[in-house]
Amino acid sequence: MHKRTLIAAAIAWSFLFAGPALAQDSELAKIRAEIQQMKDAYEKRIRMLEQRLSDAESRAASADATATKAEAAAGNAQAAVAAAGARQSSEGAFNPAVSLILQGTYARTTQDPNRYAITGFVPSGGEVAPPKRSFGLQETELAIAANIDPYFRGMAIAALAPEGGVTIEEAFFQTLAIPDGFTVKGGRYFSALGYLNEQHQHAWDFQDAPLVYKAFLGNQLQQDGLQLKWVAPTDLFVELGAELSSGARFPGSDRNKNGIGGSTLFGHLGGDIGDSTAWRAGASYFRTSSSSRSYQDSNAAGAATTNTYSGGSRLWGLDGVLKWAPTGNATYNNLKLQGEYFRLQQDGTLSYLATGPALTSYFNDRQSGWYTQATWQFYPAWRVAYRYDRLSFGTLSNGIVNNGMGGLTAADFPVLAAYNPTRSTLMFDWSPTEFSRIRLQFSSDKSRFNASDNQLVLQYLYSLGAHGAHKF
Repeated sequence: MHKRTLIAAAIAWSFLFAGPALAQDSELAKIRAEIQQMKDAYEKRIRMLEQRLSDAESRAASADATATKAEAAAGNAQAAVAAAGARQSSEGAFNPAVSLILQGTYARTTQDPNRYAITGFVPSGGEVAPPKRSFGLQETELAIAANIDPYFRGMAIAALAPEGGVTIEEAFFQTLAIPDGFTVKGGRYFSALGYLNEQHQHAWDFQDAPLVYKAFLGNQLQQDGLQLKWVAPTDLFVELGAELSSGARFPGSDRNKNGIGGSTLFGHLGGDIGDSTAWRAGASYFRTSSSSRSYQDSNAAGAATTNTYSGGSRLWGLDGVLKWAPTGNATYNNLKLQGEYFRLQQDGTLSYLATGPALTSYFNDRQSGWYTQATWQFYPAWRVAYRYDRLSFGTLSNGIVNNGMGGLTAADFPVLAAYNPTRSTLMFDWSPTEFSRIRLQFSSDKSRFNASDNQLVLQYLYSLGAHGAHKF
């Protein structure tokens, strides 16, 4: 009995300790299984990443090979183009921008435009008269422009006269690659003197130039020479420039001499006032000389005379422009205020020739002129404008008259009679697109002493082809 009791106790004791051991072995097996699953998952993920890396490297190698082939093809194409360009002799290969301006008028005047003169001021010889009566064709402007290479740009503008013949308005080169805001222009060009002078006639707000331009610049100052212009790298617009020229245009003349005949200095400032207003102001100076610059007149007896001036001319100018768009959108409506003032000084000699020998003595004058105008675009494509012009006779000293040479008096120089011309002009125009404009203009012109001229002009303007933006 005692022996069976001991055996039973031993068996019970073994079961007591065997249970926890078996449970512990089961937990370890479970942990080992989870670790194995994680290892299998990570190894699968790594194999997938390695495969993607291999595919990406293969595609990159293929792209490099394609790029190399493309570069080689581009190089071959460039060489082919260069070779073709070398073989190509046609100027059409450069594809210049070509434009044509068509313009004409219908005019009614109370005074004969063929007898037009500005009393009190030496005739300029320019095309300053009103348009011919009835229907008339104005100059047709043909322009060709293109970049010559990375360093230069070229432009030529020819004016085709209604009566036949061609004159060159502008033909110049202009630099493209000079750093620090510098630009050089050379050839024939409209001077940067003042504000209106640099613009072409078809871009003006009126059909013709102000009186001060007609009297002092022969309508527009054209230069044959070189221009240097610098624009400062500032928020405020700052432009400074100088011109050296032959000085062959009025108030100068062709002197048939070596060297420089005329020089110009100019400067402009400009900027914005808020989102709706922009402005520009400037000052200019022009100096030139004349040799035997002649004009036709008549003496007190009505006989034709030829008067010839030789000497120096100096011209000072001030200009200002203000543009305002009430809503900030100038294409809908806008107001432009514009004005210029010039003062001309001439010191030299004047020769008088009628039927006898020429008489020559000193000649000096100090004269000035100005205009102011306002242009209001009250609706898209519709504008109205008003301009007032005035010239001041100032002082004029004619030695032939002052010294009583040949018994001549001021009546023998009628075009130089003391007089202050004025003119008022009202304009309406309609521009359905940027390529066309119809303009109606009425002027009360008192340029001639005791001969008021009421002028009514209907003008059309059409632009064909590529045409660059106009200046501010």
